[in-house]
Amino acid sequence: MRKVRNIALGIVVCLVAGGAAAKDAATPAPRTVDDVIAKILRKTPDQAPPIPQNGEAAKTGVQPSESIVLSARIGEHPDRTRFVVELSDPVDIRTFTLTNPSRVVIDMPAVRWHLEGPPLPTGQGAVKSYRYGLFRPGNSRFVIDLNQPVQVSDALVLPPSNGYGYRVVIDLFPTTQAKFDRTAGWPADLKAREYAAEQMAAPPPQMAVLPQASGGKIIIIDPGHGGIDSGTVGADGTMEKDIVLAEALRLKKTLQAHGYAVHMTRDSDVYVPLRQRVNMARAWHADLFISIHADSIHDPAVEGLSIYTLSEKGSDKEAAALAAKENQSDIIAGVDLSGDNSAVAPILIDLAQRDTMNKSSRFAETAIAGLSHATDILPRQPHRSAALVVLKAPDVPAVLIELGYLSNAHDTEQLKSPAWRDGVANAIAEAVDRHFATAATGEQKTAQGVP
Repeated sequence: MRKVRNIALGIVVCLVAGGAAAKDAATPAPRTVDDVIAKILRKTPDQAPPIPQNGEAAKTGVQPSESIVLSARIGEHPDRTRFVVELSDPVDIRTFTLTNPSRVVIDMPAVRWHLEGPPLPTGQGAVKSYRYGLFRPGNSRFVIDLNQPVQVSDALVLPPSNGYGYRVVIDLFPTTQAKFDRTAGWPADLKAREYAAEQMAAPPPQMAVLPQASGGKIIIIDPGHGGIDSGTVGADGTMEKDIVLAEALRLKKTLQAHGYAVHMTRDSDVYVPLRQRVNMARAWHADLFISIHADSIHDPAVEGLSIYTLSEKGSDKEAAALAAKENQSDIIAGVDLSGDNSAVAPILIDLAQRDTMNKSSRFAETAIAGLSHATDILPRQPHRSAALVVLKAPDVPAVLIELGYLSNAHDTEQLKSPAWRDGVANAIAEAVDRHFATAATGEQKTAQGVP
């Protein structure tokens, strides 16, 4: 763990590829970190937005105290992988490493991200991939997935010069797995902060206020991913986290118009850990949990909406692959998973949960029938089952709706259409009405002794 104080605003992870400096016949190869940064920024001067003054903050929505991330690059040397971070206002940065899988986490206060398609690493060096974004309000994060163990250097801070801000250089040196494991781990103060944030995010049961309409039913809407976890990214750059949040907000308004009490696991671009989403549903005594996602697959011809319900064994290989991807969301965000004994841990499905699963399946079938009039449905087996973490509350019927495939051009265009979103939200709300109406009829017959 390393903490760097008074670093600065906005992150530029600049490529310093030893020998990989593009050989431009007209321009000599840069020889220093400053030369690299200057060369990159000279080519893209428009990427550095002006820092708003006090009177401009209201117009821009950016507060003077917030950092702005300008661009990102990563460089792979023969003996190290180097990050060069450029910032313009002081912020605190802390780095630490985590295992299973091996990751480097760069933790910092909330910043504004203005990255226009930052280049990806080759995947052949120490870095497999990286992601960035808002982890939770007040806290942003960079998470770097590793192909091999590394030792993180102390940060080298270069003062502002040539019109640019502070530059922070972080090197990742190869090391042994044993040494990586010995130094990896969650900082104690951050672990305490994670726990406190989780407790505050899930309201205690006594805070749940039952509505008077629609039989007192409470619906939880769970827009998948968010913040640092973008989810699936379409070929045109469309991010799953944005698509599903837009649809979830529409669905909330529609369900409220039908008389339900509706709560959301997130209503902004922030990451919420998987176990926290489940805990929120249970704390609110939810009658139904609806998780909204968008899928992707290697075959761009596959299209259509599908609905997943819980099963300890996936309905097919595609369902198992989706479960593996979605259940990695906490790892993607750099969440501490040690000692997790909450409801999202592996659950022995007993008779009580079996009843919950049956209710979930009945709603899924009802929803698919109604949604078929509002959108394209996956032709083959649109109702699927998978061991998805967010569906594992033993006492809350839950479904995960995959709105469509961002790997399919037609679905992607539909997902971005306001008219389509409204139609799907209305169809889901009508399915909720039918589901509870049917359940009420069944309960009435049972009470009257009708078989």
